[in-house]
Amino acid sequence: MSLAMITLFVGFGFLIGILFGFFGMGGSFLVTPALLVLEYPANVAVGSGLAFVFGTSVIGALKHRDHGQVDYRLAALMTVGMTLGIELGKRVVFLLEALGSADLVISVAYVGLLAAVGVFTLWDSRTEVDESGSDLAGRVHSIHIPPTVSLVGGNAVSVWIVLAVGGAIGVLSGLLGVGGGFLLMPAMVYGLGVPTAVAVGTDILQITVSGAYGAFVYAQAGSVALPVVGSLLAGSALGARIGAGATKLVDEGAIKGYFAAMLLAGSLSVGANELGGRLGIEALGTVSIGLVFGATVLVSTAIVFAAICALRHDGAGSWCRLVSS
Repeated sequence: MSLAMITLFVGFGFLIGILFGFFGMGGSFLVTPALLVLEYPANVAVGSGLAFVFGTSVIGALKHRDHGQVDYRLAALMTVGMTLGIELGKRVVFLLEALGSADLVISVAYVGLLAAVGVFTLWDSRTEVDESGSDLAGRVHSIHIPPTVSLVGGNAVSVWIVLAVGGAIGVLSGLLGVGGGFLLMPAMVYGLGVPTAVAVGTDILQITVSGAYGAFVYAQAGSVALPVVGSLLAGSALGARIGAGATKLVDEGAIKGYFAAMLLAGSLSVGANELGGRLGIEALGTVSIGLVFGATVLVSTAIVFAAICALRHDGAGSWCRLVSS
């Protein structure tokens, strides 16, 4: 790998680290599409995304623990469910690879899932609905199948429901090469009624374990690009600490808004890349790369700026109103 590519991945890793610490996602929802756009094989993109998830999550988990934003019992149960699911998802990936359809299936799945979750989160951030009192969370809390586990905030939920949610997300994680954060965080916030900041910290702790397992099984198959992962981790070490600290300063509505923006940008990027490849339009490939890297730069910069505004209590400034809206 050339020096220019190493520098690019280090810088990209720093920006993703900010997003990871802020959103509780390992960053593979950006890394895997980026590697696909850069024409890495699907299995290598997936495996490298999971390896990056593991390395970054260790840093972020320690920072969120310091802020008291972790539900340890919920993280443990989600880890069990996701570990089982990842193994199944991995098997599906290698089956699709053997059939020669892995790239198409993974790309289409990314577009659909990122778009769906992104649109829903954006709608919620604009309507300012209290997720802890949502109809879905209320119905989940009303299901009394023992044993149950108490969540941070006082609610209780059946252990079997948590395991089922973790297993389903684990299958998608192993299939798409993501730590599951872009699905797990909304599942905890909207489905289980967990406060957003706690969902972020719990998500990161869970990703540490499931990401390690996912990286291990893909590494065994030789599907991890170590120079890429190493460069990304070098940049993300500082970024993750900055992002985690920002969650204490930025309000929950803004967190959801930034989260939705990243998901929608990821969806458009993978969609443009796949369409460009199918139609032979090279310009769409360029648009795809610009969306991935451009959205990462813009959103991470907005997060840092919003945190600085909060520290300065400068809500009256026009720029501060813009990034907080």
